[in-house]
Amino acid sequence: MWQTLLTPVDLYCERTGPGLWAEPANALTNLAFIAAGLWGVWQVRRYKTGTFAEVLAWWVVAIGIGSTLFHTFASKGTIWADILPIAGFTLAYTLFNLRRFLGMEWGKAILVFVAFYVVAGLIAFAVPDWLRQASNGTTNYLPPFLALAFFGAWVAATGNRAGWYNLTGSAIFVVSAICRMIDPLVCPSFPLGTHFLWHVFNGLMLAVLLAATARFGKGRAVGSRGVRE
Repeated sequence: MWQTLLTPVDLYCERTGPGLWAEPANALTNLAFIAAGLWGVWQVRRYKTGTFAEVLAWWVVAIGIGSTLFHTFASKGTIWADILPIAGFTLAYTLFNLRRFLGMEWGKAILVFVAFYVVAGLIAFAVPDWLRQASNGTTNYLPPFLALAFFGAWVAATGNRAGWYNLTGSAIFVVSAICRMIDPLVCPSFPLGTHFLWHVFNGLMLAVLLAATARFGKGRAVGSRGVRE
């Protein structure tokens, strides 16, 4: 088992061997996540949005740390340090949307949450293998994208400005996804690849989401625009 977890992996253009510093650009650009998360912590404390919001901000820092581990100690074990924080943040941020931006009670929020991810999971599962391979595995990120677009539109429709932040985040996500998809295609002419831009744009996207979290995330108990009035 341990031997399997320590097996080196080579998934991106920049990496040409199993060395610790074989992906300097991919490793260093994870600072975009850490910077976004720390900025988010500052914003949450500035707006006094509460513990749930601050946990989301620290979660973004964890994404940066996990991704750094994977892009330095690239193995079948450290890949989970990259995957799990991203998946966890996606799920937690969806619940934040339902609870704080849409003002749902926990029961309704859980039902909507489960129903959405069942549908999103089925859509992702239905993607044909040729498209999954052609996209460099980026179709695996369909559920987070769909969550941003769907709940962004829903929140915006209620008059809460946080929805427009989510929709902006989904647009940035499209750009970052393109950078991830074309990484192996540009490799012959651009050995650095474009995966590092996936980090940069996703760091920007997460900063936008944390801005919404901090500014409009106190809940809808009194006001109608996502903040207590």
